[in-house]
Amino acid sequence: MRLLMLGGTDFAGRAVVEAALGRDWDVTVFHRGRHEAPPGARTLRGDRTAPDGLAALDEDPGEWDVVVDTWSDAPRAVRDSARLLRGRAGRYVYVSSCSVYAWAPPAGYTEQAPLVEGASADADRTEYARDKRGGELAVLGSFGADRSVLVRAGLILGPYENVGRLPWWLTRMARGGPVLAPGPRDLPLQYVDARDLAEWILDAAGQELSGPYNLMSPQGHTTMGGLLEACAEVTGGTAELRWTDPEVVLEAGIEPWTELPVWVPPGSDLYGAVHSADVSRAVAAGLRCRPVGETVADTWRWLRDIGGTAPQRPDRTLKGLDPEVEAKVLARAGGTADTGSAGGV
Repeated sequence: MRLLMLGGTDFAGRAVVEAALGRDWDVTVFHRGRHEAPPGARTLRGDRTAPDGLAALDEDPGEWDVVVDTWSDAPRAVRDSARLLRGRAGRYVYVSSCSVYAWAPPAGYTEQAPLVEGASADADRTEYARDKRGGELAVLGSFGADRSVLVRAGLILGPYENVGRLPWWLTRMARGGPVLAPGPRDLPLQYVDARDLAEWILDAAGQELSGPYNLMSPQGHTTMGGLLEACAEVTGGTAELRWTDPEVVLEAGIEPWTELPVWVPPGSDLYGAVHSADVSRAVAAGLRCRPVGETVADTWRWLRDIGGTAPQRPDRTLKGLDPEVEAKVLARAGGTADTGSAGGV
């Protein structure tokens, strides 16, 4: 198989490239040159935001079985690349987002849920949900529904993460001491390891799938307890998890999802959107999710290998809770201490 990866040097894109190389695919990576592509991939350089940014791709004679694109900025960049490649590639896989669903999607929403309005394939950067939907429209406009795969990913974790969610929790656990653990402990989570996302994408290309897919683990794959206790264990076991009721966390003014990454309060619209999707279509198409303990351990190993500081995308907000705020809430709440293991690891 011949793969053209648009991007491919960071996080999810890099996972796709490494997985394809592991299958002995012929891989071409088109990127800006800010980071090196994985060894074994052929490289083309260009900046999709520049007026002549696709020149290297336009001048290259290559043809590919599949294009994979993770773009999350102005949809017109996806439009331009899809137009250029529609006669040179068999299938276009666009890594979109579950954010494309109209707010607030009901718990258990499928790929048929209503979509955000106002998106356009011709748009400059607007806001994340409409930009991702605009990217979908751009792909559909050039490749049609039969040659397009729209991967509506949720929370993505794993090695190379440049958003700051799992790296923050790992760094916090490594610091040790009492840790504000937002409850309930058995709160079901949905996420996908970037490497499982990558393997599913390559399988989808090989099977010539098409259409939209919600792409994250089934509910019950792990819990908040499973995730945080795996983090505490892998970083040395000196962290003491203090499970704290959601009401106490919210009353303290702590922002779910950003100040306490991954966590959102049960029963909220955000919880329904992030951790309650129906993923049966992706599972039927072969989605397999590794245990949370493996994701956590591999991310910790990568984080230590690069010196302990994860890269940070400039277009994403910083994640994590101020230590002073954490200490004050813990002192007030006196959350339940627990250093035992949980299910789902």
